[in-house]
Amino acid sequence: MKASEMKKGQAIKVDGRLYTIIDFEHVKLGKGGAVYQTKIKSITDGLIQNIRVRSDEIIEEIELQKKAYEYLYSSASEHVLMDLQTFDQITLNDSVFSDALKYIKPNMQVIIDSYEEKPVLITLPNTVDLIIVDTTPEIKGATAQSQTKPATLETGITVQVPAFVKQGELIRVDTRTGLYVTRVKE
Repeated sequence: MKASEMKKGQAIKVDGRLYTIIDFEHVKLGKGGAVYQTKIKSITDGLIQNIRVRSDEIIEEIELQKKAYEYLYSSASEHVLMDLQTFDQITLNDSVFSDALKYIKPNMQVIIDSYEEKPVLITLPNTVDLIIVDTTPEIKGATAQSQTKPATLETGITVQVPAFVKQGELIRVDTRTGLYVTRVKE
């Protein structure tokens, strides 16, 4: 495909490595022609880099196969998931999960993107509900805008939460940003 046809979230291959397009902007340079200033994220290691691509340049688009799975459990650095259509179980290592391990818990549904039948990326729901297992006591008179405090969640991740949130409460966290969204009523 031509660079002028690219879209955010699309998977591409650059120098033999797999990337997703995070963002791009059409930029007109001084005397030279116009280019696309493109921010891409490596599918394998999550590193983000910027590249410049001429609008008529050909980019190799790749097709990722998406399939729904249910996360079952982890054992050391191996993680077991079940295919929701065939009920077959697969085991993946930490490298495919990357940041997903911070948010994933048993029975959660995820999407696994595969390239040439090899899992390369796990996509979580945009938000997950997690229980606070450790935080400082509630601060009396605190408002949502003014103060935050660290809270450790059931998966081990620590996020900043408003001062009025208590230990044992269920909260919603955005998996894309790692930020607190709201308290969840059970």
